[in-house]
Amino acid sequence: MFGKFWVVACAASALIAADSIAPLGKYTAAERRHWAFVKRTQPEVPKFSSAAHAAWVKNPVDAFILSRLAKEGLAPSPRAARATLIRRLSFDLTGLPPSPAEVAAFTADKSPGAYERLVDRLLSSPHYGERWGQHWLDLVRFAETDGFEYDTHRKDAWRYRDYVIRAFQNDKPYDRFIAEQLAGDEISPSEDETLIASGFNRLGPLRKNAGNQEVASSRNEVLTEMTNAVGSALLGVTLGCARCHDHKFDPIRHSDYYRIQAYFSGVQFNDAVRASPEEQSQWKSRAEPVEAEILKLRQSTRGKKGDELEAIRAKVEELEGKRPEPLAGLFAVALKPENRDNIHMLARGDFENKGDRVGPRPLGVLLSDDTPELPADAKRPRTELAKWISDAENPLTARVMVNRIWHHHFGRGIVATPNDFGRMGERPSHPELLDYLANEFVRSGFSVKKIHRLILMSNTYQQVSSTPATAIAGEKDPGNRLLWKFSRRRLEAEEIRDAMLAVSGKLDKRAGGPGVIVAIDQGLVNALYKPSQWAVTPDKAEHNRRSVYLIAKRNLHLPFMEVFDAPDLQVSCPRRESSTHAPQALELLNGDTANQLAEAFSERLSAEAGPDPRKQIDLAYRLAAGRQPNAGEARIALEYLKTQRLKELALAVYNLNAFLYVN
Repeated sequence: MFGKFWVVACAASALIAADSIAPLGKYTAAERRHWAFVKRTQPEVPKFSSAAHAAWVKNPVDAFILSRLAKEGLAPSPRAARATLIRRLSFDLTGLPPSPAEVAAFTADKSPGAYERLVDRLLSSPHYGERWGQHWLDLVRFAETDGFEYDTHRKDAWRYRDYVIRAFQNDKPYDRFIAEQLAGDEISPSEDETLIASGFNRLGPLRKNAGNQEVASSRNEVLTEMTNAVGSALLGVTLGCARCHDHKFDPIRHSDYYRIQAYFSGVQFNDAVRASPEEQSQWKSRAEPVEAEILKLRQSTRGKKGDELEAIRAKVEELEGKRPEPLAGLFAVALKPENRDNIHMLARGDFENKGDRVGPRPLGVLLSDDTPELPADAKRPRTELAKWISDAENPLTARVMVNRIWHHHFGRGIVATPNDFGRMGERPSHPELLDYLANEFVRSGFSVKKIHRLILMSNTYQQVSSTPATAIAGEKDPGNRLLWKFSRRRLEAEEIRDAMLAVSGKLDKRAGGPGVIVAIDQGLVNALYKPSQWAVTPDKAEHNRRSVYLIAKRNLHLPFMEVFDAPDLQVSCPRRESSTHAPQALELLNGDTANQLAEAFSERLSAEAGPDPRKQIDLAYRLAAGRQPNAGEARIALEYLKTQRLKELALAVYNLNAFLYVN
C-alpha cells in the first residue's frame, strides 16, 4: 500500500531535536485533485463496432489512439514502407542507420512476424544501451567536469555513464535502477556497481571556491543539486521552485523541499580508491608534501591584500598543478552519520537565513496530513526515499517514465512537458493511455523494453509521416498531438555525427572507458581556465567512437554538437530542441568533421561501387538514406559529378534531408 514505508513510529520522529521543528501542514482537497497526484485509474481498453476500426487496432495502444481520433472525426494514416520502418526503428533504438544489407533483407522478408523479429533484434543490439543511455544522461545533466570557472575534470565520472548504458542494455528493472542511483552506497556498499550508480547524487555542477569545499555556501549548493535532481529526473515535478518559498502553482510547500533535502543529510562525496596498498602508499608520499605546502599558503592569506595576496594565490595554483594524478577510483557517495547536516528551511534559499528544522519526508500532497518525518538519524534514509519513489502506488513515477519513453519514440510525450506534471505543465493528450502504459510498466516488473515493444508493435507507430493533400487532420490538429500520422524528426547531434561515421565506414564501435577528447580549434581551448584540461586522446582511432563516449565537458562543447542542439549539461534536459538555422548548414559544408568524413565516405564509395558514377550514387543513397535515389535525385547527382569530385558529392549527401531526418 502506498505510504507503507512512511508509517514510522511517532516516538522515533520525536527524537529529532526540538529546535523549532516545522509543522507538517495540511493540503486541501483541491490541491490533491490535480490529475498527476491522484491514484492511477484502471482504464478499459476501447472497443469498436466498425470492422475497419477493429481491423486497424493491433494492440491497446492503437485502441486508445483510434478512440480519440474517431471522436475528433479523424482517421489514422496508412502503414509506412518497410524501408522507412527499418530506418525509423534503427535510429530510435540504436541511434545508428541500418546497413543496405539489413534494409534489403527486411524489405524482402514477407514472412509473418518479420517486423516483430526486427524490433526484438534491435532491442537486443549492443547499441541500444548507448542510444537510450544518452536520453538518461541528458535528463540527469551528466558531465565529466565540475563547471563554473575551474571546470575541474572528474577523472572517474565515466564509470557512471557506462553504468547507465549497461542498465538500459540489460533492461534493469526501473525500480532497482532508481534505488541504486539514489542509495547504491547504502544498499550494497561493497559492490562497485552500486557504488558507481550512487554517483547520480553528485552529477550537478560544483563550485570549487578556490578549492575549498568546506564552506557552508558550497555545501548548500551541493545539497540543492541533489534535491533538485529528485524532482526533475525521478518525479517529473518542479520541486526546485519551492527552494525559496512555497511553490507558486503546485501544492509543494517550502517545507517539502527541505524535507526531501533532509534525505541527503550526511551524504559526502566518495572517490572510492581502487588501487593496491603499495600504489596508495606511493601516491600518498608524493601528494602529502604538496598538500601541506598548499595548506600553509592558504593559511598565510589572512590579512594579506593586493599584490601580496595575488602572489600567494598564484603560488597555490602552481602547486595544485603539481598534484599527482588521482588514483583510479569510483565516482560515488557515502553516508557519513558523523557529518550529518541539520537541515533547516532557508528563507529565499539563503544558507545564512535559517528557519524551522525539518527531517526526511516525501511530498506532503501525496501523503496523509499526519504522516511523520523519519528520525534524523535514520540509518538508510535514501533507501527509504527510493522505496517511496518506486512504490507501485506512487502516482508520479511510472507515469513519468512511460511518458519519457513515449516522448522519445514520437517526439512529443503524452504529457508534452516531461519534467513538469504540475499545474503549469501540459495536461495529457491521452490520459487513459498514459495510465494504461504506467499500469503495464508496473505489472511488467518495471521493464523498459516491454514498454518499448508495446509501443513499437502498434500501428500508431508504423504510420507514414506524410500528410495526404486531402486530409483535414492537418487543419484540425496541425501539431499532430492526436497522432493521426507519424511525426518526422531531425536526427539529434549524436545521431548525425554517428551516422556520418557509420556511412563513411569509420565508426569505431568500441564501448566504454574514459571520455575521448578530440582535436578542436585551439582558440576554443585557449579560452579555458587551463588549456591543459583539453588533452587530446593520443589514439586517433578513438576519435571515431560513438558520440556518447566523447568527453562531456561543461565549459567547452564541440561546435558540431552544439550547433545541432546538444544540451549544455548544466540542468536537466528532458527534451531536446530541434532548431533550423544557417550555422548548421555552414558546419555540414565547411566544418572539419563533415569534410574529413566526406573524404572517407567518398573513398568507401570508390572502393565498394567501383568507378561507375551511377553505382557510386546508388550506394551513397542506400548508405545515407536507406533507399535508392529516385530518378530526379540520380539525374542531378550524375550531372554534379561531371564537374565535381566524389568527395563533394559525399558532402552534399550529408546535407540532404533524406540523411538528416527520420520519416
